[in-house]
Amino acid sequence: MNVAATQALSPADIVFAYHARTKHTLKRYAAGPETLDWDTQPNPFREFAGCARTELDLGADQLATSFAQACTPGGIAPAALTIETVGKLLELSFGLSAWKEYGPDRWALRCNPSSGNLHPTEAYILSRNVPGIIDGLHHYLSRDHLLELRCRSNDQSGAPGRLWIGLSSVQWREAWKYGERAFRYCQLDVGHALGALRYAAGALGWRATLVEDLTSTELAALLGLDRTDAFSGVEGEDAELLIAIDSAPSTNPAPEHGVPGTPESDRNQWAGQANLLDPHPLYRWPAIGQVSQATQGRGSGLRSDFPNYPPLQQSSEARATDVILGRRSAQRFDSKFRMSADTFYRLLDCLLDRPNAPWDVWNFAPCIHPIFFVHRVDGLDPGVYALPRSTAAAHALRRQLRGDFEWQTPERTPAHLPFVRLLRTDCRVIARTMNCHQAIASDGCFALSMLSEFDSIVSANPWRYRQLHWEAGLLGHVLYLEAEAAGLRGTGIGCYFDDALHEILGIATTQFQALYHFTVGRPLIDGRISTLPAYPGRRIQPFKETPA
Repeated sequence: MNVAATQALSPADIVFAYHARTKHTLKRYAAGPETLDWDTQPNPFREFAGCARTELDLGADQLATSFAQACTPGGIAPAALTIETVGKLLELSFGLSAWKEYGPDRWALRCNPSSGNLHPTEAYILSRNVPGIIDGLHHYLSRDHLLELRCRSNDQSGAPGRLWIGLSSVQWREAWKYGERAFRYCQLDVGHALGALRYAAGALGWRATLVEDLTSTELAALLGLDRTDAFSGVEGEDAELLIAIDSAPSTNPAPEHGVPGTPESDRNQWAGQANLLDPHPLYRWPAIGQVSQATQGRGSGLRSDFPNYPPLQQSSEARATDVILGRRSAQRFDSKFRMSADTFYRLLDCLLDRPNAPWDVWNFAPCIHPIFFVHRVDGLDPGVYALPRSTAAAHALRRQLRGDFEWQTPERTPAHLPFVRLLRTDCRVIARTMNCHQAIASDGCFALSMLSEFDSIVSANPWRYRQLHWEAGLLGHVLYLEAEAAGLRGTGIGCYFDDALHEILGIATTQFQALYHFTVGRPLIDGRISTLPAYPGRRIQPFKETPA
């Protein structure tokens, strides 16, 4: 897509053209760098020079909240909103979970998963009357677990303490490795980050809500991402979304979720110069900037209400902190291990649209519908299965997919699960081939493709191209944490052959498109890689759960 061509296209046409050109095929991969020099990869940590810094205490490990309680609104009494509890929230959502070492190489893992562990997502907080935190806009530096004050607010109101979290994407971090397809991965990572924030909030008895009252331009201004002085000569950031944190859900069922006051615009109130992440970029990918511009905007939630599913049965007694900090992406799976049917159906149940974590943070009706490639699950024949997450989608998928599929509910499937068998077959070779020939797709107990309602949604509002990927990332985050709670592991897969998969399923239009793949099984651990503390040398503070 050259500049002249894109100027003649509508935003929706630009999105469709981008999506088509960034598909991997059996004959070629989407445009990306021809070589990678890992010694010169971009700095994984953004920071702002010249900002006042506030070091946050560590102490999430002292939280007693179970993972089941963190998933359930009202599961525990809400903690008071203070600098200490905000530190726990950030530690469990965007903080480091460990350092890894292998030979001379050392890299950090974070609580929010990322394609290639490249972490394009940045977190900002807007605080108002939070004890211990200066009112205004702060950037969270995960490497050091601290806040950088970007803009002090002069609002002297006596309103109750409030907190908002803004997310942005540094697209070059992904593009450095993945080329043009990187925009997709950035959006999936935003979905993972949203899920990470919702579960972390639940560990404190808090809730999180997407703020809908902002355009992309307004959010960029609110987070200071449009300030050319702060980003002169360095990689910019794309404004993604804003989340309101409600620290007293039990006493205020309809809290203020609106937009915080705009930070003081006086230039003297702003501080900080963003660091340069990659001094010698070898490639440019104009298609990323074009689709980014085409998907600016906003959308309003389309959810009417949650379906009437029975309450989710919580089976894990694990602590939320252990699950969240222990989450890893599996690199290899035990190809002989069989998953129990109870565990499998539990994972599926967690993907349904219910008023618990993380779906109570999501304002939109379900648009992502998994197709499962089952390899080794007790009581289930190997084969291809579907989980339509809405009745309308079930009808649409049946019209779109192959006419010879079965559409039969397997025996002993829980009555409320919309889970159907499409085809009995050993699909390990298919799963491996469709996922860029990766063994993790065939060695796990199952793999899945997240089919998204696509054409009509993007045509009506191109901004929702981002939002559809966020929903897919949310599903992936559920699978990551629920697998971890069950003693298993998951892995997100961004590399797959889009249209070859569609052809196998019988999809001949763009009404549905695959946006993300995933696989779950029992991991094989590489003992050569050392695991080190996330914040060595930092003092861990004891934490008492003080009700608000």
